[in-house]
Amino acid sequence: MKRTPLHEPSSRLGLRDLGSESLAGILQRPGRSVLTVLGTVLGIGAFVTVLGLTATASGQIGEQFGLTRATTVDVDDRPRTDGVAPGANPPTNFPADTDTRLARIDGVRSGGVWWPLPGAPAVSGRPGGESEGTGLAVLAATPGAVAAMEPTLTAGVTMDPFVQETAQPVVLLSRAAATRLGVGRLDAQPAVFIDSLPYTVIGIYSDVRRQPGALLGMIVPASTALARYGNPGGEPDRTARGLIATRAGAAPVVAAQVPVALRPDAPDAFTVLPPPDPHSLQDRVTSDLTGLFLALAAICLLVGAVGIANTTLVAVLERTQEIGLRRSLGARTGHIAAQFLTESTVLGTLGGLIGTGLGVTTVVAVAAARDWTAVLQPAVTLPAPLIGTAVGLLAGLHPALRAARTDPLQALRAA
Repeated sequence: MKRTPLHEPSSRLGLRDLGSESLAGILQRPGRSVLTVLGTVLGIGAFVTVLGLTATASGQIGEQFGLTRATTVDVDDRPRTDGVAPGANPPTNFPADTDTRLARIDGVRSGGVWWPLPGAPAVSGRPGGESEGTGLAVLAATPGAVAAMEPTLTAGVTMDPFVQETAQPVVLLSRAAATRLGVGRLDAQPAVFIDSLPYTVIGIYSDVRRQPGALLGMIVPASTALARYGNPGGEPDRTARGLIATRAGAAPVVAAQVPVALRPDAPDAFTVLPPPDPHSLQDRVTSDLTGLFLALAAICLLVGAVGIANTTLVAVLERTQEIGLRRSLGARTGHIAAQFLTESTVLGTLGGLIGTGLGVTTVVAVAAARDWTAVLQPAVTLPAPLIGTAVGLLAGLHPALRAARTDPLQALRAA
């Protein structure tokens, strides 16, 4: 008859017994179990939330890019300095009827010419007053360029061909410039002073879809700027530029036709900048955001794993006597290790399920609050509970091995 060594009594532990013992261990101290699950809930919830919000935000970035940047064509002037007197600004290559020529191109919604006024014009809200416009940009623009900027008016009207043809001394103010200059209402036809010359304020805008530099400044008619300041500057950041708003998908074709439409005699006088490929830009932005938030999610998961390991280890220390009694009654080291591993794995899985649900709910709630389209990638959402299971399993390895190595004699003596 084969004898079993005294230090390893013969016993068997079925799956049903393992499950019942693990469940009893979890329910024995419900408060501790809840705190253990909470660590995994926070980790998995943060993991699903940050990746879901990253995908959602990236989708919004791509959508905004597609609506704005993909329908914008920029044109840089390359003025020649031949025959220009020293110190004088060279004339621009843009013809006087640029707005009309651009409007004739199929696919163009609006387009025109703009440039910053040379020097640093002194801007004031009252005659003879000190300059109050430090940091405010003063742009000259044709009505077509203003239309291509697509300003959001809060008061007044925008520029029309009349003010351009007659070189009217009028100005459009951004909300920042209006606040700085003390202009709040237009019913009294207020005026601002640029280099001591009055300009009637015809409109105030709060936002622009293109040319964000106009958000911190003001816009005067291009013809008025030419009459009072002469040609645009010859420096690269002061030359005249074309701004064109196209219909969706028409930008590449429009960009190819612009030089010939503006100057059929010298199409090389311009450098046309069509929009970049939206997919490559969106992919770069998405990759950067995903990498950043993946690191944050990994930290959250690490915190949850440390919480499970710490709580499971405390449970092992608290149940030393129980472990010793089980060993003395025939439980093997593998049985003890399996029980504690099962407990930590169950807690990790439960935390993964709850955390996934909370993460999905958070992403949907944030997207709904901001009128976004929620984007949840199945490759991330579906395996999230399994990640909680893996975290619980790995976190319980060390405590389970420590429990399995407990000497039953020393455990019983400590009772």
